[in-house]
Amino acid sequence: MSPQDLKDRLIAKALEEGFSKVGICAPDAAPETAGRLRAFLQAGRHGQMGWMAEREEWRGSAAALWPEAQSVIMLAEVYTPEDDPLSILSQPDRAAVSVYAQGKDYHDLVKRRLKRVGRWLLDQVADDAAIKVFVDTAPVMEKPLAQAAGLGWQGKHTNLLARDLGSWFFLGAIFTTLDLPKDTAEIGHCGSCRACLDICPTGAFPAPYQLDARRCISYLTIEHKGPVDPDLRAMMGNRIYGCDDCLAVCPWNKFAQAAKDLGYQPKVGAPHLAELARLDDAGFRARFAGSPIKRIGRDRFVRNVLYAIGNSGMPALRVVADQLRTDPDPTVAEAAAWAVARLS
Repeated sequence: MSPQDLKDRLIAKALEEGFSKVGICAPDAAPETAGRLRAFLQAGRHGQMGWMAEREEWRGSAAALWPEAQSVIMLAEVYTPEDDPLSILSQPDRAAVSVYAQGKDYHDLVKRRLKRVGRWLLDQVADDAAIKVFVDTAPVMEKPLAQAAGLGWQGKHTNLLARDLGSWFFLGAIFTTLDLPKDTAEIGHCGSCRACLDICPTGAFPAPYQLDARRCISYLTIEHKGPVDPDLRAMMGNRIYGCDDCLAVCPWNKFAQAAKDLGYQPKVGAPHLAELARLDDAGFRARFAGSPIKRIGRDRFVRNVLYAIGNSGMPALRVVADQLRTDPDPTVAEAAAWAVARLS
């Protein structure tokens, strides 16, 4: 079959497997990525994410990651929430968890689907073809590649959005040695809108299309080790894992599609902060088995919960924080003391 016929059948197969959108670009289709990444790193805006600098060459150029690759197949998988994710912010005694972490670990769900599509592709072609699949676990800049493949564009909040998908979708990539027809890159459609910039609780956007991760609540609750700057803690509210504000407020979400995989149905919910603060290591692991939340470990998780307790304005939660002032983890103990002081 012709390359175009193969591409058409590939797209049909990917949609059949549950993906919502497919596009193809060349590995070197986003040459501006390297310069933007370098400026980001030189400004120190990556914070403690040293792994970004360690593999800067690969992350800045998909062609350098696997020189034999001829095409990058980018796929979008929707996880749109059924309810307004911002409503939990008005319940200070409960935990706000990012939508993407409410269900099963997306790494497992998306990669399983990618592998099925990849195996199907190899079955259609000569034996010497090869593929590699990636889901947010390798030095791949998925968002610039997805824009180059026509899936959407990076908005002023630096996240990818699309006119037909809104903001709520994961990205997966299949690198292949096959030379497939390429799609036209998408252009931006944000216009004069500033909704995502203006809603950010910590002012993490120095300018449109720029992010300082050191002030981003998603970074602070997931990637940052040790105590968080006290000035930033007060801005975190009850967000204990990630932050959805800039995604949730985007006007393009009026075109968002419903999630197809039942694995993205919320299981974590909005638990009470007092309940989460009492988790020991075994309880934490049992509670969040199969969830992306498990990657940060009990200590960092409880640290976040204590910041939320300190921000709750509810004196009844003081006794919960007081019980953790002697926690073996010094960061947890310090967070507990901070929460007690805030509620005194």
